[in-house]
Amino acid sequence: MSKEQEMSFLDHLEELRWHIIRSTLGVFLAATIAFLCKNFLFEDLIFGPTKSNFWTYDLLCKLSNMVNLNSFCDTVFDFEIQSRTMAGQFSAHIWTSITFGFVLAFPYVLFEFWKFVSPGLYDNEKKQSKGFIFICSLLFFLGVLFGYFVVCPLSINFLGKYSVANLVHNDFDLNSYIALVRASVLASGLIFELPIVIYYLTKIGLVSPEFLKRNRKYALVIVLIFAAIITPPDIASQIIVAIPVIILYQISISISKFVVKNQKTDGSF
Repeated sequence: MSKEQEMSFLDHLEELRWHIIRSTLGVFLAATIAFLCKNFLFEDLIFGPTKSNFWTYDLLCKLSNMVNLNSFCDTVFDFEIQSRTMAGQFSAHIWTSITFGFVLAFPYVLFEFWKFVSPGLYDNEKKQSKGFIFICSLLFFLGVLFGYFVVCPLSINFLGKYSVANLVHNDFDLNSYIALVRASVLASGLIFELPIVIYYLTKIGLVSPEFLKRNRKYALVIVLIFAAIITPPDIASQIIVAIPVIILYQISISISKFVVKNQKTDGSF
């Protein structure tokens, strides 16, 4: 028996504890770097989508003009972001640094997770899962970029100019604004992991290509509902967000087919 097979339940818990500690230290180190780069973190990244020269607005304006929508061309925002508590700015600095640290350290967190679970896999499973960290990290970062450069500007462009009456002026709380950016970025990053989730759900037999195809129309409805929730209620924004998610779903079907085909070839299906 191997060392991994001889380990007791408590030994596995101890091993998991050290993986969690190392992952936390990795996030903390990245968060410390982010904390020290305050001007770049806030002026360039966090508040970037509030600036009229943010490149996404220019791109979306040109695209909307092509289809005669003219939806994203007025991006001069008349709102202020305020901190209304004594420790508000310092607290926002710390938690934003931790969030950014998690994003930066995501590949290392995955690496520690993989080191914990890989000893329990068979050799063929390890071979089939080759590139797990790279693919997961790539999808996550693509989702983060999509959330930051697409979902955030769409939301800020709508909510920043929305008003129920001329008497009411938009003065947003700092934590509220950062929460919008954080939710958009992290939610998009996790959603882009859909192909990986489908891959492993197919391997354990919970989903199949036929199931995914049969429920494609329901998935489309769910995607449209999701797009309506995280984006402003205009059709252009919803389509922009829905398209990549639909593409990911179609890719997931192809991945599920690939897994089933390999299982049949290996005789494990």
